[in-house]
Amino acid sequence: MKILVTGGTGFIGRHIVWRLAAQGCEVQFTGRNASAAAEVIRHSPATVCWVPLEHGTPAASYKLSQVSRGCRSIVHCAALSSPWGTSQAFAQANLDSTNEVLRACRVNEIERLVHLSTPSLYFAFRDRLGIRENEPLPPPVNEYARSKALAEMRVHEAGLAEAVILRPRAVFGPWDGTLMPRLLRVMQRGSIPLMRGGHAQLDLTCVDNLVHAVALSLTQRLPRAVCTYNVSNGTPLTIADLLQRVAEQFGLNLRTRRLPWRLMDAVARLLETSAHLRGSGEPLLTRYGAGVLAFSQTLDLSAIQNELGYRPVVTQDEGIRLHAQWWLAQQGVRP
Repeated sequence: MKILVTGGTGFIGRHIVWRLAAQGCEVQFTGRNASAAAEVIRHSPATVCWVPLEHGTPAASYKLSQVSRGCRSIVHCAALSSPWGTSQAFAQANLDSTNEVLRACRVNEIERLVHLSTPSLYFAFRDRLGIRENEPLPPPVNEYARSKALAEMRVHEAGLAEAVILRPRAVFGPWDGTLMPRLLRVMQRGSIPLMRGGHAQLDLTCVDNLVHAVALSLTQRLPRAVCTYNVSNGTPLTIADLLQRVAEQFGLNLRTRRLPWRLMDAVARLLETSAHLRGSGEPLLTRYGAGVLAFSQTLDLSAIQNELGYRPVVTQDEGIRLHAQWWLAQQGVRP
């Protein structure tokens, strides 16, 4: 089976490339970074092929249609995932890339598309537990969520034979460059604010479980032309409990301080306004970044469990332990 993975040089994309290659698939993957591509190839259990590609450029659509010729499926991972950025940057990375993938699917009559989205679409600065995929979406919390919501809409409107949209929550694991590194940097530098008592419940997703969900999305019979599924480990933790487990496994001292949400919200608003006025980069604190630590958000997994047979293959504790082992090895620390 020949499969194309967009964004295969990224954290999630490379794990998908490795899993599909290990299963005997003929895998091509795209990405911009040559050194990252070399790393993906070096760690791959079988031969894979890298195709340099930058989405949103004049040649990207034609090139993607050419390299996906003969593929059975496309797994679309390429995206800009960040709590901060311009609408133009998110449009190029998340909307243009999706349009290019959809065109390639139509031109080459691709049998199935697996599109990675985000449960950031659900976030609304309030506690939300057991969220189902068919619940009405709140207004987008930031430009990232707005672009991903529009990308999902494009997939629904494309008229493809089969498509799966996955919304994985807080993915972590080896080579993660976003979620855990942000948390670790704060833990190393100072204390972490605990808002609303640190009782917010969070869902996490070990990258191995997301890769398992992708594999099921590629192989299982679908009940509808376009299926949307939540993905997580299915074992929510409070933020206080998560921080304690991370500190233990990563060998860090955990320092926390209780701060009111209203104060953190006001500070984040001020920093965001200042960043906008100065045209600078991401502020030290964003409203979304503070909000995800203050408000509960857990996902209902009934749909993917009942329709694709999904069950997590790696527990949350095991995932944190494996991630910590990899991270410590990168720091030159022997276990």
